[in-house]
Amino acid sequence: MAQAADVPFAIGELDHVVLRVRNMDLAIAFYRDVLGAVEERRVDSIGLVQLRAGRSLIDLVPLPEDADVGEANMEHFALTVSPFEPDTLREHLSRHGIDAGDVARRYGARGFGPSLYLNDPDGNVVELKGPPDDDQTA
Repeated sequence: MAQAADVPFAIGELDHVVLRVRNMDLAIAFYRDVLGAVEERRVDSIGLVQLRAGRSLIDLVPLPEDADVGEANMEHFALTVSPFEPDTLREHLSRHGIDAGDVARRYGARGFGPSLYLNDPDGNVVELKGPPDDDQTA
């Protein structure tokens, strides 16, 4: 298998996916009852439901009522990266013409930790997740 050249980190695993859903109850029932995911966390202020899927999470958020029928369901996906060194990441991304968002503390499959967002060439949002914080207080 070919190795990527000059990449200053290695992808660890898929941390989580975020799906926009039309009917939250049906989506929860499908992922929980059909696929066996376990509800782990809710953030009612944004309508988020997070379901544990092995070492990863499946996050469900409501699809806006005014969304087009053909609008994509994927909000973003997250990859763990190691080492998570923001300056090195930004420098690498910049060399490729990619402007990354701010580093912020966000919740993922391994708990709270640093991450940043960027867009792929098609506009898909990718979150790069660092290691979990020692302090997991919300």
